[in-house]
Amino acid sequence: MKIGGIAKEYIEVETRNELLQVLKEKENVFILGNGTNTLINDETLETTFISMKEFSYIDEKSEGVVEVGAGTDFSELIDYMEKRNYTGLENLAGIPGSVGGLVFMNGGAHGTEIFDAIQCVEIIDENLVLRKVEKKNIEVSYRTTEIKKKKWVVVSATFVFEKGYKKEIVDNYRFKREQNHPLNEPNLGSTFKNPNGYFSARLIIEAGVQGLKVGGAEVSMVHPNFIVNKGNAKFSDVIELIARVKKAVKEKSGIELEEEIIIVDK
Repeated sequence: MKIGGIAKEYIEVETRNELLQVLKEKENVFILGNGTNTLINDETLETTFISMKEFSYIDEKSEGVVEVGAGTDFSELIDYMEKRNYTGLENLAGIPGSVGGLVFMNGGAHGTEIFDAIQCVEIIDENLVLRKVEKKNIEVSYRTTEIKKKKWVVVSATFVFEKGYKKEIVDNYRFKREQNHPLNEPNLGSTFKNPNGYFSARLIIEAGVQGLKVGGAEVSMVHPNFIVNKGNAKFSDVIELIARVKKAVKEKSGIELEEEIIIVDK
C-alpha cells in the first residue's frame, strides 16, 4: 500500500529456534509475510516486525504430500502444482501474498479456500510451543481461522494434492485479476469481506461511494472493494475512507461491512 511508519524493530528469522527465541524475548510482535493485505500506521510504532521471508521452501514428503514454508509466495506454490501436475487450488491463482498469510486468514476465491487442500499446519501457539495441528482440529470459517483468533504463528503448511492440474483455470483467473483489479496502483487487495449472500463490491456501488476520495486514498474505479493509494495517501486517509464506506453501505442496505484487511495501528 506504500503506507507505513517507523518500526520499533524489524527482525528476519531464518530458523524455527530463532523464531521461538524472538517470540519469547519480544513483546507486541507482528508476523510479516508479504504485507499485501496489511495497512500499517505511518507514525512511530511500538511494534516489532518479524519477517518470515526466509521460511520459503517447498518440500515434497511423498507423492502429492507437500510441505510449504509460511514465507513462500503463493504464486510459487501454484507454479509448483503445474510442474508436478497437481490440482486443488487453481481457483486461488493470482491471489497475492505468502502461503502463511493465506493459511492464517483462510484465503480463498471462486468457491475454493486454501484449507480445502491442507492436511495439517505447523504453528507456534499462545504458549510458545511449536507443534503440528491436523486440519480437523483447527476451527476454520470464511476468511478467518482459530489460528488468527488465537494469534498463533504459521510456520508451515502441509498440502495433499491429486493429479490433474487445470492450467486453463489458472490462466483465466490470473488474467481476470490483471484486468479487473487495480494492480497498477498500490492497494490492499479486498478491503472488506463479502457478507453472507452479498458481494461487498456491489453494496459499495449501490451505496454510491465508488470513486470516493479522502486525501490520497480512493475507492477504486476499477474494483470498488479495493482502496488505492493515488500517490500521497496517509494512514488516516485510508481509515477515514473505510469508515465512510461502511457508513454509506449501512445506511443504504442495512448491512455492516467487516474489514478483510489487517490493520497495524501502533
